[in-house]
Amino acid sequence: MPGHESRPTIHIPGTTSHTIAPRAGRHSREGTLRYLKAGTGAPVVLLHTVRTQAEHFRHLIPLISHQYTVYALDLPGMGYSEIVPGASYDEPAMRTGVERLLTELDLHDVTLVGESMGAVLALTTAADLPERVRRIVSVNTYDFPGGIARSSLLARVVVTGVLAPGVGPVIARVEPKPALSKILQGGLGDKSALREDYIDELLQVGGRPGYPTVARGVYQALPSLIAARSRYAEVKAPVHLVYGENDWSRPSDREANKELLPAADFTQVPKAGHFIALERPDVLADLLTALA
Repeated sequence: MPGHESRPTIHIPGTTSHTIAPRAGRHSREGTLRYLKAGTGAPVVLLHTVRTQAEHFRHLIPLISHQYTVYALDLPGMGYSEIVPGASYDEPAMRTGVERLLTELDLHDVTLVGESMGAVLALTTAADLPERVRRIVSVNTYDFPGGIARSSLLARVVVTGVLAPGVGPVIARVEPKPALSKILQGGLGDKSALREDYIDELLQVGGRPGYPTVARGVYQALPSLIAARSRYAEVKAPVHLVYGENDWSRPSDREANKELLPAADFTQVPKAGHFIALERPDVLADLLTALA
């Protein structure tokens, strides 16, 4: 668990915080994973976006916890999950973290709900563990070139700087609040959905020792998220693709995924951007209620 000096500043009513210890043996670069749990019923696992954490679902969890047992995971190295020196942050490594949650807690009949990077991980986890996954809700899959750099000029400059050789690690350590706010607002149709206390929480996590290395590693791993699209055809469980009308993905990106998942249901949320869990949690809650 995080120490007193690094506890989350946001508490979601009805949730409790838990951890999963690293597995013994050859998994030397596994760290402790942190997750939030709430509610009762069939299991729903929530997988967050790039540069965020379990609290990304702060507004969704209370809307669904009366019907589901909700597990919101901090992906490896992110949020309050352990930062392990030398760990990888590519798609297979992130997916291993998700699969640890499902297998260590022995979850079955699971609904995986992922947003952005989490949407890709929901699909690839379902391909790996078909016997545990009941369905997937994949929100704004982050599996196309450019990603957050499509958000704005500022985002392009920052991401390019973080990835640059030599100066990249230095830039990754500098994260002014106005810049982070502006970049994240580029993923919202309704800018007011980005709350100041959430930005403060993300900045606190960003100040953890070693976190700039994690952030840089995640951006460097974007090609692995694109490559993961090759796994979509292996998914056996029903899929519901959800896109914000103003998501960073282009219509051609969305059509390409519809072709890879021809049996998937499809919803486009009017006027919404990339972070639907922040600005339109009601849409996801209504969808999950209909699927319950």
